Amino acid sequence: MLERIAVLGAGSWGTAFAKVLADSGRDVVLWARRPEIAEAINTRRENADYLPGIRLPGKLVSTSDAAVALDGADAVALAVPSQTLRHNLETWKPLLPKGSTLVSLAKGVELGTLKRMSEVITEVAGVGEHEVAVVTGPNLAPEIAQEQPTAAVIACVDHDRAVELQEACTTGYFRPYTNTDVIGCELGGACKNVIALSCGMATGLGFGDNTIATLITRGLAETARLGAALGADPLTFAGLAGLGDLVASCSSPLARNRSFGERLGRGETLEQALEAAHGQVAEGVKSCSSIRALALRHGVEMPITDVVHRVCHDQLDPRTVAGELIGRKTKPER
Repeated sequence: MLERIAVLGAGSWGTAFAKVLADSGRDVVLWARRPEIAEAINTRRENADYLPGIRLPGKLVSTSDAAVALDGADAVALAVPSQTLRHNLETWKPLLPKGSTLVSLAKGVELGTLKRMSEVITEVAGVGEHEVAVVTGPNLAPEIAQEQPTAAVIACVDHDRAVELQEACTTGYFRPYTNTDVIGCELGGACKNVIALSCGMATGLGFGDNTIATLITRGLAETARLGAALGADPLTFAGLAGLGDLVASCSSPLARNRSFGERLGRGETLEQALEAAHGQVAEGVKSCSSIRALALRHGVEMPITDVVHRVCHDQLDPRTVAGELIGRKTKPER
């Protein structure tokens, strides 16, 4: 049974997930990079920088000392951005409790290596894939912190370990399901960030619901194509880790990637949009490049991902995107 859990990363999702665990009755230690955030959580029971107005439970304590956070932990949730996971984990590796379940909360594909987050964890931490779990699904942190009903997926090739983590984070407002298809669950989470960027761009350009529905549906299709090439279960993409996460991220103004894309659609430069984000990471901005490269490696066509990459990194004008996608050669849907 998981009794003591460390959460490394006190951003909005890391803090919200730590609250879920504490509300489920676990002893939770939340590591914050900045000591002032840890102090505020311990004294004022609030992480005002990321989840203002949310009172955090007493079973959640915070520290800026990773050794303190990891001491005696039965499970370790890694809540840092995908492109910084490797560097952080290399620092934390000597402190990781042997046999603990390592839990990825990040959604992305690493630049350069093109590895999924669970693959980065197994490589850097030197553990077996059965020791690594992934939490994913339609998980907008502010809504979860407000205890609005939501569901999630816990993916691990070791079903018993997934069930153990499921029990540790089940509350009256957070309902986790289990899945052994780690590949599909991770790809769904990573690719939805890119599709959400495209939906944001469409919104910024003034397009309506038909356009958004088209991007969601065809985005899901290209995600499923990549998943099939990598050995994922096609049914995963019809569930919470696929369609569920995609709908939430493409529809909600709370979703960072959608909001970031909307700024690009309104004509802001990448630099202007980054400045407006105030340090909140839009994972799809970098993952669009690694996912595109992964698709090219496996011969998978992902036209939406391709144009998002070119808008973000090749200065493609978002106004040309709609014409380019609509003007592609017609073909059967399936």
